[in-house]
Amino acid sequence: MNLFAEIRTLVLDSLATLTAEGALPEGLGFSNVAVEPPRDAAHGDMATNAAMVLAKPAGLKPRDIAQNLAEKLSQDPRVVLAEVAGPGFLNLRLAPTIWQSVVHAALVEGDKFGRSNVGQGRRVNVEYVSANPTGPLHVGHTRGAVFGDALASLLDFAGYDVTREYYINDGGAQVDVLARSVYLRYLEAHGQDVAFEDGTYPGDYLIPVGAELKEKVGDAYVGKGEDVWLADVREFATEAMMGLIRDDLKSLGVEMDRFFSEKSLYGTGLIEAALADLESKGLLYEGVLEPPKGKTLEDWEPRQQTLFKSTEHGDDVDRPVKKSDGSWTYFAPDIAYHYDKVQRGYDALIDVFGADHGGYVKRMKAAVSALSGGKVTLDIKLTQLVKLYKDGEPFKMSKRAGTFVTLRDVVDQVGPGVTRFVMLTRKNDAPLDFDFAHVLEQSKDNPVFYVQYAHARVNSVLRKAREAGIAVDDATLASADLSQLSHDSELEVAKKLAEWPRLIEIAARTNEPHRVAFYLYELASDFHALWNKGNELPELRFLQEGKTETSQAKIALIRSVAVVISAGLGILGVEPVEEMR
Repeated sequence: MNLFAEIRTLVLDSLATLTAEGALPEGLGFSNVAVEPPRDAAHGDMATNAAMVLAKPAGLKPRDIAQNLAEKLSQDPRVVLAEVAGPGFLNLRLAPTIWQSVVHAALVEGDKFGRSNVGQGRRVNVEYVSANPTGPLHVGHTRGAVFGDALASLLDFAGYDVTREYYINDGGAQVDVLARSVYLRYLEAHGQDVAFEDGTYPGDYLIPVGAELKEKVGDAYVGKGEDVWLADVREFATEAMMGLIRDDLKSLGVEMDRFFSEKSLYGTGLIEAALADLESKGLLYEGVLEPPKGKTLEDWEPRQQTLFKSTEHGDDVDRPVKKSDGSWTYFAPDIAYHYDKVQRGYDALIDVFGADHGGYVKRMKAAVSALSGGKVTLDIKLTQLVKLYKDGEPFKMSKRAGTFVTLRDVVDQVGPGVTRFVMLTRKNDAPLDFDFAHVLEQSKDNPVFYVQYAHARVNSVLRKAREAGIAVDDATLASADLSQLSHDSELEVAKKLAEWPRLIEIAARTNEPHRVAFYLYELASDFHALWNKGNELPELRFLQEGKTETSQAKIALIRSVAVVISAGLGILGVEPVEEMR
């Protein structure tokens, strides 16, 4: 049940009637007509911009259209009042029975309430985390992992066919550095003193990997040159690190559908095939790039390179794909990887990267546009930095990792559920402060607690009702006399519940799972406000002594709140709690 969609349909039908009657000209497009909550709740329950967006193409005054539309809408029993405001906005007030029906729908539909078919089964690939396989995931990866995983769940909830994918960056020089670092730990396992130099990784997490390598090959690599051991140790170390990364992700509740190796692009013809596709479309040429901004001609050496005409697909400059010496640029395998995604038949691609990949956005969008002929969309979401604090003081780095705070450090401190929710309390492109003490506080200022507390409070009422002999299963509550939910405070909660299906569609269309976290906090706030008013007004209490049917109606409302909170937390990857401890 999407009440906003239903009222929008009513508006569109009324506009069609006005057109048939000659009050509106033929041929008007209604795609920009929206129905949404008004900016000020005092103005009504819903508002439509129909008159404002149709006035110019219709050649009519907005207020005249709004007045005619108001008359048509007022004839529907769902609309109590249709009122024209300002230059032509139309505010609507709906009958209480409409809001009461939302409670019924939530109870009947259960965890399917709010689910949408807006995705229409379109295939979407969400790539996230994709960290270099050189060590444990750090807190920056944590934010990307949570965001990507929640986004994938949101899209699934909205009717998309979603693939969660991890791109293993195992094709670059950093994996050689990892192999050398593991080799040093291998020598250390043989009792040798070693020094970590030349950028090698000193973290303690490689100690067991070195020991495992010793157990596997004995002393076969001791005293030998890189030509003997580098390739084998590289593969061994990469597999060990990916095992560590998988365990880290599992501790956060993240499981991937697919892991794709960058190394698989080399020597297999995949890069060549991707570039051949671009060349067949006339998008590759031999040329010389202009000097980068800030460079003078004196310190700029022009080079003949193979360039991709990315400017034809929205980029600022054309991009090199092959160097003058014939080797690939770093962009070439990125093109090949996305070419592979396009060839797999996805309708849309989403990449989740750290903020340092901002310069990557336009060129990659251009590549996907070119490779797919504009048929496949690519949305790149950048996640900003996370600053860690404890009691207001910066949190120190991990001894295990050597240089950074790991994902496991965070999860071990506060748990996966709290970690995930907090990571979504800011929009992905906004910096995030994460205070270990604050996120465990039991207060309204802590959104994790506030939402979980609402769910736990509902369950406490259900337990007390059962103890009093009141049936509170969903089927019984759905058949309760919901007309007894007539107080403004009760209807406000029902109105907030009605926003849930609309919120899902908006969040899915914009790829913004943080909207779910924001909404859950608002819903919890409305619920807690109703609870507190019950302390002052006995008629608002959920359990009405001697009035079973009235109690069931009121419990139906708050049970619907729990249904939505549970569904929303499920999208975020957070387990709802039954009681607070």
